[in-house]
Amino acid sequence: MNAIIISAILGVVLMFSGIFISNKATVRSIAIAGMFLLLLANLAEQYGHGFFSVNTRDMLVFNRFGLLINSIAYGSTFLYLLVSARDIEKVGINHAEYFALIFFILSGVAIVTSFNTLLMLFLGIEIISIPLYILTGSDKRNLKSNEAALKYFLMGSFSTGIMLMGIALLYGAKGSFNMNFMAGAINPERNFWFITGLLLLLISMSFKVSAAPFHFWTPDVYDGAPTVFTSFMATVVKAAVFVAFIRLYDAAFTESHPTWKLTLSFITAATLFIGNITAVFQQSVKRMLAYSSIAQAGFMMFALFSHNDLSREGIVLYAFGYSLATIGIFAVLARMKDYTFDGFNGLARREPILAATTTIFLLSLAGIPLTIGFFAKYYMLASAIKTGADTWLVIFAILCAAVSVYYYFRVIQSMYFKDGEAETEEINPAFRWVLVAMAALVILLGIFPNMLLQYLYF
Repeated sequence: MNAIIISAILGVVLMFSGIFISNKATVRSIAIAGMFLLLLANLAEQYGHGFFSVNTRDMLVFNRFGLLINSIAYGSTFLYLLVSARDIEKVGINHAEYFALIFFILSGVAIVTSFNTLLMLFLGIEIISIPLYILTGSDKRNLKSNEAALKYFLMGSFSTGIMLMGIALLYGAKGSFNMNFMAGAINPERNFWFITGLLLLLISMSFKVSAAPFHFWTPDVYDGAPTVFTSFMATVVKAAVFVAFIRLYDAAFTESHPTWKLTLSFITAATLFIGNITAVFQQSVKRMLAYSSIAQAGFMMFALFSHNDLSREGIVLYAFGYSLATIGIFAVLARMKDYTFDGFNGLARREPILAATTTIFLLSLAGIPLTIGFFAKYYMLASAIKTGADTWLVIFAILCAAVSVYYYFRVIQSMYFKDGEAETEEINPAFRWVLVAMAALVILLGIFPNMLLQYLYF
């Protein structure tokens, strides 16, 4: 509850700060300090120190897994603000409102990681989605940004309609929105409506996490949105919605898990295939990362498919590792003047620290050993092997991961082995040091993943 209330209050504070404070640096400092405070408050709740006592009537349940995901989301957002806050100010004149919207989204993140009724799931998803539509279209003078916002809004509205229909059918089948009640025995007479409702929820949540074949406008949205917001959308938000997806099937639909396993395996395979193959043919690094985010979602789908302790540990590593690497590389991308692969030619000579950290982030996304990305993928695949079924899907995922190495290494090749004069905006030393710290974290957790996983079992 700490996270929901404090993030909402901070959102309101930042919204009004835009009226009374004209100095951008002051607003930025409030946002960064507020994010650090939010992280500390959530960590305190992890250790049993809740500051607020609110009777949610069992609509929200704060467990260790959800609180850890919150901490990962807030820690990642804190690093995101450290490297990207100045870029947020450049998007438009409403910089304070942009920070406020980020805090409102984080309030929604805390709801979807702790929901215990379908209504709270719906509210949490909407609290996340509506500010994202605004952030996507925040570059008002850019037609691509406007187009992306419209597509995101249409896609989000469509999936929300499907979700509401699914929730209505499930309520009709079970007579309750509560997850615990719905996990009981299925009434055979209402089985059809239950299964139909579940199918609609599966489709809706697949839209939200950009799983194939429901991903079609996602690359356009990521490409058209201001670069500084794309990394936030593709990391913190996506990881939180994935956790909601896992909670949905873990808590309420356990009895139906075998029924949907085949469906999930095909969605996982399609997401891996489409994301990786289309990323190979992209000429823009930003668009390549948009498609690769779909491929990464394919690996995260293993958390749903496997449904065991390894998959829960895997999604924790994936949420943090993927967020770190993607926020880092998008922070670099936002400082580049040319987003094409050729635009990175010769970057290692002009900005060796930027090139080195970018290389570490890309290696992590590719799942190369000694990075957290390797263990994230390893845990996901190991969780699938532990189920003892669908070995073909594990082999297919490994082949897709091998394909991803090609397009990630294209960037590394451009930076180190091609001649060129990569142009960047002015980069201050603090930005470089934060990137170095993030890269060091990627390697440290790649060697000692239990440093993070131990918080699941403290």
